[in-house]
Amino acid sequence: MTPRVAVSIAGTDSGGAAGLAADLTTFASLGVHGACVVTAVTAQDTLGVRSVHRVPVPEVGAQLDAVRGDLPVAAAKTGMLGGAAVVDLVAGRLGRGGDQPVPLVVDPVLVATSGAELGDRAVIAAYRRVLLPVATVITPNADEAEALLGRSLPARDAAAALADLGCMVLLTGGDPDGGECTDWWAVPGQVPVALPHEAVVTENDHGTGCTHSAALAALLARGEAPLEAATLAARFTADRLRAGRDWDLGRGRGPVAHTHSAPEETR
Repeated sequence: MTPRVAVSIAGTDSGGAAGLAADLTTFASLGVHGACVVTAVTAQDTLGVRSVHRVPVPEVGAQLDAVRGDLPVAAAKTGMLGGAAVVDLVAGRLGRGGDQPVPLVVDPVLVATSGAELGDRAVIAAYRRVLLPVATVITPNADEAEALLGRSLPARDAAAALADLGCMVLLTGGDPDGGECTDWWAVPGQVPVALPHEAVVTENDHGTGCTHSAALAALLARGEAPLEAATLAARFTADRLRAGRDWDLGRGRGPVAHTHSAPEETR
């Protein structure tokens, strides 16, 4: 059967843990063909981001046009967008009300785990002004939610406040409690719902947010309802964290496991 297609609009990670590397391998693991639009090239390893080279906006648009002009895109997700003009571009072409709307998952990548800034005030303002109102689901962690809202709120309230901008919200993270973490699912005009899931203790967690949001996009591309896709995406991510928790790769926080089994005859 011909697979569904999802496109990731994000930056590269030279260490192979996050960004497009995580997105494309996650799509493949879930049976979805992955296309990509490169917004930035980073020099990055398990210790942090060393440099960022942003792709010119016309080239980002050309990549997106090439994908959409040839492939039947069933869902899209964003990672690091790098500039307000790229945020505007994505909102205009892919979000609800755009010329070819598809389910759009927005992972608002603003600050790397190492602390490197990947989105400035203009980017945050553009997210709020044009992208979040046309997104299907956004997947911020607590720090990203605080940046988008401009204030710190309890997770439940933060999810509700972000949903007021017009999109569904999957606020990820939360401190582990008895082996579980709690995400919060919020829909505009409704009471947020707690989504507890397994907490995997590991130092190999570089790329977790990208993997989670890519899994959500792949599941939407396959036709899953948003809440079911959110639940399954958490389960998939926990499985990948378990698979790589004993790895010894890199000098910092190692990568989430993005490997999967090859056919028997190629092993």
